[in-house]
Amino acid sequence: MRKSYSSEFKLKAASMVLDEGQSVPEVYASLDIGPTALRRWVDQVRKERLGSTPVGAKAIREIQELKALLRQRDRDIEILKKASALLLLDAKDHSR
Repeated sequence: MRKSYSSEFKLKAASMVLDEGQSVPEVYASLDIGPTALRRWVDQVRKERLGSTPVGAKAIREIQELKALLRQRDRDIEILKKASALLLLDAKDHSR
C-alpha cells in the first residue's frame, strides 16, 4: 500500500533540503521516505518558489467541472428569462 503524506510534511521535507542544506539521501533516510518522492517534492517547492506552479490533473478536472457548471447556469438563466417573458405576455393577455 502506498503511503500518503500531508502537505505540511512534504513542505518540511523539501525545506530540509532547500533551506537547511541537508542532502536528499540524508533527508529521505532520516524521514523514512522514498528518494523519488522527496526529489519530486523538492522540485515542486523549488518551482513554486520561482512562481511556476504546475497544474495537476485534479485541478484541471475541477476547472472543467466548474466550467460545465457555469455553462449549465447560463442555460438555466436563459430558460428563466424566456419563461418570465412568456408569463408576462400571458398575464397581459388575461388582463384585457
